[in-house]
Amino acid sequence: MGIMSGKKGIIFGVSNTHGIAYGIADQLYKEGAEIAFSYAGEAMEKRVRPIAEAMNAKLCLSCDVTKEDEVAAVFREVEKVYGKIDFVVHAVAFAPKEALMGRFIDTTKEAWDIAMGVSAYSLVTVAKYAEPIMNEGSSILALTYLGSILSVPSYNVMGVAKAALESSMRFLAVDLGPKGIRVNCLSSGPVKTLASMGISGFSKMLKAAVMRAPLKRNVSLEDVGKAGLYLASDLSSGTTGEVIYCDCGCHSAYASAEEMDALTKEV
Repeated sequence: MGIMSGKKGIIFGVSNTHGIAYGIADQLYKEGAEIAFSYAGEAMEKRVRPIAEAMNAKLCLSCDVTKEDEVAAVFREVEKVYGKIDFVVHAVAFAPKEALMGRFIDTTKEAWDIAMGVSAYSLVTVAKYAEPIMNEGSSILALTYLGSILSVPSYNVMGVAKAALESSMRFLAVDLGPKGIRVNCLSSGPVKTLASMGISGFSKMLKAAVMRAPLKRNVSLEDVGKAGLYLASDLSSGTTGEVIYCDCGCHSAYASAEEMDALTKEV
């Protein structure tokens, strides 16, 4: 009997077996959770459906999270099949590739609106339609990144979107707290995923994180999956409105000794 035995929920944003959302889904499934999956578009269905089938999912539904009617339809179907649910994982983010290159000051209004709509406002929409079918003691979890509080090269408008996501999470935690629903964000360190490889200079980010992190390594999908399991399960029953970091301590260190020595030599 796993700690998620008898628990049911849905994950928005699993796209392949190398992503953070999959790492969380894998841990939840191993601990006994029943998971429904969503995908965005026909191309993504080919990637997501085999994962859903491997985890014995009863539902694998198409959903564009920027369209409120589609989100509402997903939760109606989830309620029909599962009744009340215990967790929702929001792992959806997007910005046009050109907005993740060059200077932030050149971000277009169109790119800004897309990044904010997909990556931040969608959490509000998902929470709105999840609320009526969530059990007391349930959890909503969204994925964020250090670029929400620090300027990270090439993260650009996505950092602003993640900041908006985290702020939204705090307001949602207050709204949903009286119903016993927890809302938190999980901030993972850099992990090699299809999405992250679209960020210019990502390989350098991985190396820099190793140098700075107190644990002197990058996080693994298993690390992040376990952190997600904590936040989705009853283990985090007293935690809400929080950003939980799983980045080998990278966010807590100004610089490593090696970096400081290098800077000193340069001066």
